[in-house]
Amino acid sequence: MTPTRLAEGDPAPTFTLPDQDGTPVSLGDFAGQNVIVYFYPAAMTPGCTTEACDFRDNLNSLKAAGYQVLGLSKDAPDTLKEFQERDGLNFPLLSDPDLTVHNAYGAYGEKSLYGKTVTGVLRSTFVVNPEGTIRLPLYNVKATGHVASLRKKLGVD
Repeated sequence: MTPTRLAEGDPAPTFTLPDQDGTPVSLGDFAGQNVIVYFYPAAMTPGCTTEACDFRDNLNSLKAAGYQVLGLSKDAPDTLKEFQERDGLNFPLLSDPDLTVHNAYGAYGEKSLYGKTVTGVLRSTFVVNPEGTIRLPLYNVKATGHVASLRKKLGVD
């Protein structure tokens, strides 16, 4: 099953999910702002840690350029809390255990892993503009170097 992919100009699917503290966070909380919504397979795995730490290390410049970052995974809030504390992550980590939001964004489906076709989380990033539409949909991104590439696409120095 190939997920339906979002395209530039599509309305961003709205959501409300618990963060690492169990507090509900909605995309609508950031209305009028640019939001980077990124999906990653699992907290505390090597690639996901690399990607999260890159967002952490670049958060000040992203925020200065007007971007809020939200990380989404299927992990439970207590696992996300451990991830946040272990790696000093300074942005909300949201829990989507039933994959509803992953599916709405086309970030879950078939992928190739070590030459085998498997079903799982597709590492993806979406930039949502202040009007709530998709400005930049990026599917199957690489964990290493992704944030630098994203900054370049967004013109963030």
